[in-house]
Amino acid sequence: MEVRRSARRTRTVAAFWENGTAVVAIPARFTAAQEREWVHRMLAKLHKQGERPAASGRRRPATDEALAAHAARLSTTYLGGRATPTSVRWVSNQNSRWGSATPAEGTIRLSDKLRPMPQWVIDYVLLHELAHLLVASHNTAFWQLLEAYPETGRAKAFLEGVSYATSRGLDRDTAPSGREPVHSGDTWPGDAD
Repeated sequence: MEVRRSARRTRTVAAFWENGTAVVAIPARFTAAQEREWVHRMLAKLHKQGERPAASGRRRPATDEALAAHAARLSTTYLGGRATPTSVRWVSNQNSRWGSATPAEGTIRLSDKLRPMPQWVIDYVLLHELAHLLVASHNTAFWQLLEAYPETGRAKAFLEGVSYATSRGLDRDTAPSGREPVHSGDTWPGDAD
């Protein structure tokens, strides 16, 4: 985490990710107590909004082995460790799906089209497929499993937006990356605009 003081910043605080580091930008005039308060507040907002690097600061799972290990962590965190795939791998032949699971074999495949997307989206797709190892259909029991993941609704909306845009010819290079600053413009009591 990095705190940046700026003489030009007079009434706002911003928090964002930069090269995997959380950055909180504050006015140079802040006292140490104000800095502590606002860093704590903005980091909480940054994490709540989900724009964070892969869990515990690790890099995105680039290899199939790393993806399988990440799936095991997600299963433990959100599904009580009940979903235990026999294999989890990236594939390049899924053009109409983000992921797929074969419950009878315990296998999960994720489209490599997910790789440039935000980690919270990849985690949702991986959890979705892990949940299919426990419940094959998209019934109430299935969706109840995904309620534990706080980014489910947001990730579904993100993927629907990407699907909508790409079905209308939006070039992949112009698709959203989710890397913009997360929160800026907060003001503190007593400051006038």
